[in-house]
Amino acid sequence: MAKMKAALQMYTLGSMSEKDFLGTCRKVAQIGYQGIELLDMRSALPADELRAKTADMGLSLVGVHVGFENLESNLPAVLDYYTRAGLTSITCPSMPKSRRQSGADWATAARKLSDIGAACRQRGVTLAYHNHDFEFQKFDGKSGFDILLANSDAQNLKLELDTFWVQAGGEDPVAYLNRHAARVALLHAKDMAAGSPRRFAPVGSGILNWKALAAAAEKANLHWWIVEQDNCYETPPLDAVRISLENLKKMALV
Repeated sequence: MAKMKAALQMYTLGSMSEKDFLGTCRKVAQIGYQGIELLDMRSALPADELRAKTADMGLSLVGVHVGFENLESNLPAVLDYYTRAGLTSITCPSMPKSRRQSGADWATAARKLSDIGAACRQRGVTLAYHNHDFEFQKFDGKSGFDILLANSDAQNLKLELDTFWVQAGGEDPVAYLNRHAARVALLHAKDMAAGSPRRFAPVGSGILNWKALAAAAEKANLHWWIVEQDNCYETPPLDAVRISLENLKKMALV
């Protein structure tokens, strides 16, 4: 099985990253991560500086999360910035609640994202959509996820599959990745702790089957584990992301 590379979604390091983004990136690189996925950075650093300084640390910019409303209203500026920064992947991180109240809402949002994705493709950028668990709510027997996929062009809108949230939505992440392999462009490596209440866990310390996920990721031709832990609870976030990377190495997955 081919090994993948490890990136970190910087959301995991929250306030640390907000206070000192470049210093936090340096710590991420020192831990051993090879890439990062960003939150929207346009107000924080000039694009050229973002590109140069992360490259100097040996970090690849594997993607960025930009909210639906910004993609809809500010797409030219978003694309100008991130193409200058050297990114080729933008992800819509969630569906605003007001736009997912019905199956018709999902279909409308899907068509809008498909149009945005077409404009991204013209600039050499892939648009993806990142799931939570609410996409698995059914409307007349069809999930929001199914409606999203059916009403968008597969070339214009890819998926960033989040393993934790697929599990939380009542689906098997391995089966889901296999089923939608042609559409999945990015993978959020996120584990679920055993027991109740439902909690996030460092990769490799929860209930998800990472060897099976790795086999499915290889079939889908994915190259990055994008580690994310929404809440690290009592564990300092830097320690949590270090544990995730150590576990990926122990499982021989990076």
